[in-house]
Amino acid sequence: MHHTEVRMALHRGQRALVAAFVAVILTGGNASAQSRSEPWQIVQQPQSSQILARDGSLIGEVGRELRLSVPLRSLPRYVPQAFVAVEDQRFYQHDGVDLIGIGGAIKGRILGEQRGGASTITQQLVGNMHPDIINRQDISLGRKLREQAAAREMEKHYSKEQILEAYLNQIGFAHGWFGIEEAARHYFGKSASKLTLAEAATLAAMPKAPENYEPAKFPDRARQRRNTVLALMQQQGYITQSQARAAQASRVVTVPNYGMSADAPYFTDVIKIQAKRAGAALEDGGYRVFTSLDPLLQQAAVQSLIEGTAEVEARAGYSHQPIADGANPDYLQGIVVAMDPATGDVRALVGGRNYAASQFDRAIDGKRQPGSSFKPIVYAAAIADSIAPNTMEADTAIAIRLPNGRFYRPDNSDNEFLGPLTLREALAKSRNSVAVQLGQQIGMDTIAALAHRMGIASPIALVPSSAIGASVVQPLDLIAAYTTFANLGTPVEPRFIYRIEDRTGKSVYAAPVRALPPALDQRATFVVRDMMRDVVERGTATTIRRYLPASIPVAGKTGTTNDNSDVWFIGLTPDLVAGVWLGFDKPKTITPGAAGGSLAAPIWGKMMARYYAVVRPPANTWDQPPVGVIPGELDRVTGQLATATTPADRRYTEYFVEGTEPPPLRFDPWKLFQFGPIR
Repeated sequence: MHHTEVRMALHRGQRALVAAFVAVILTGGNASAQSRSEPWQIVQQPQSSQILARDGSLIGEVGRELRLSVPLRSLPRYVPQAFVAVEDQRFYQHDGVDLIGIGGAIKGRILGEQRGGASTITQQLVGNMHPDIINRQDISLGRKLREQAAAREMEKHYSKEQILEAYLNQIGFAHGWFGIEEAARHYFGKSASKLTLAEAATLAAMPKAPENYEPAKFPDRARQRRNTVLALMQQQGYITQSQARAAQASRVVTVPNYGMSADAPYFTDVIKIQAKRAGAALEDGGYRVFTSLDPLLQQAAVQSLIEGTAEVEARAGYSHQPIADGANPDYLQGIVVAMDPATGDVRALVGGRNYAASQFDRAIDGKRQPGSSFKPIVYAAAIADSIAPNTMEADTAIAIRLPNGRFYRPDNSDNEFLGPLTLREALAKSRNSVAVQLGQQIGMDTIAALAHRMGIASPIALVPSSAIGASVVQPLDLIAAYTTFANLGTPVEPRFIYRIEDRTGKSVYAAPVRALPPALDQRATFVVRDMMRDVVERGTATTIRRYLPASIPVAGKTGTTNDNSDVWFIGLTPDLVAGVWLGFDKPKTITPGAAGGSLAAPIWGKMMARYYAVVRPPANTWDQPPVGVIPGELDRVTGQLATATTPADRRYTEYFVEGTEPPPLRFDPWKLFQFGPIR
């Protein structure tokens, strides 16, 4: 072999040996790690899936890592400059390893001075992007050498801009958030492209110790570190002295709730489940889920439930431990659900008082007795069965023989019987005996069938007590059933998701409005809804009017179960249907005398008052009856047509499904001819 060929072969062997040595250094001798990826490679990092409210604001995130990568060119120049100034001032001069910085660090250790670890941005990126190959928790010299070798190799393959972009999208910012975009959204409620100089410096202050310099928790500490970053930026010529001073003088101001427009963890749990059923694996990242949640209404629901339950716990006679007692998990619970009756869109959902303590969603997964909030279904069946709302029914003691030979004797919460009442009056005052008698007249099978047509999936036992809400139901189903009254007979299914888009913006799922078949005749529905308005104006839910003016029409029904263990109010306005429930996970008396009108209704009223204080209240569309509904002025006490001697305070307008109205109100076409021919 020629001497030249020998030398070339030796050189090739040396290069191969060096390459093998570098490979061992980079992988730490881990061949399997090398086969997956090289530690100098910039690889695509996991992205988060975004859950968005109906206005496009963020309400939740899902993913193996919560990150939204953004291009470097989309950022103001001072954003990357802030990180370079504090983390790696010779970033643009070194080859991945800062020898000057290493020398300073060694000198500092010898002299006992506080110095950094001299890790460059490139080294940090290598370790953070490939923790399975280079563990930055390992303080050994071997790890440091592998990291340095990988950093130098990365600098050979990528430009400084590519490395800096990858770093800004990789770095952690506490709470499991990765990348500059996530941090900007969660701390300042904006995209990183809109960060101010002071905000950019605040985020650049965090990588040294993300939890210690967390600006929402420690604004003063973050401000001091931020001002150090700004001083370094000035010293290195990135900003002027005046820019530095102006930014240093500003306060650290973060957005509430870490950039989430509403506190809605129970709602987002539903979204995750429904998205998975729709074939969108949100944990894989890159999806955007557009939902029905209204942040304003959700916040109103959360705040009203917090206040209302705290007021219950502060009442005289309340003997249970309050939620503030962390040692006792068995505290009073509550739910709130609000829907758009036209579409079924779930605009607010609170499944419990404290998600961190209990992720059990009582609105979706709970099964509770509805109590008297079930009665409108009974009365709707009666009106649809041609029973007029002015029919007199006795609120009296009754005994119904059951198949087992025992007798069922319903009573009322006040332990009184009021005697003969119109159906309207009996519903307003929630008289149990009347509802049970109607159930016997119409048939519980008819009432159960109507409940199912209205969207209640739970079985309704065909027993007398089901007429006053003894059969358990899913709370969401019961509240959604009230859309029947809002829509004059046609219920709609709850809808949580509008559509899901993948990372390319392509729609991979869209949920249509799902109206169920008509459950009830329009005319009968109108009559019952008007009867339910009396529940609010004169009956068991008059507390609603402490919070909402009479100009906002409200219909609804309270509910209280045996032993005062469950209390409800489900109500509707022309543009919303909403329900509130309070109780214990293991049913027990809330407090003696607890009732839906005194405990649940105020929460409902506060929520609606908060909402309508910002949103224009709906127009009253309820006073115009549909064709086939006959109005008449009646005496509230007798249930008969008012006469000249009927006092004004007893007069009211009653509505009848055509054919059930009193004879004097009936249209007689033959009367047209008693005065002669029509000319």
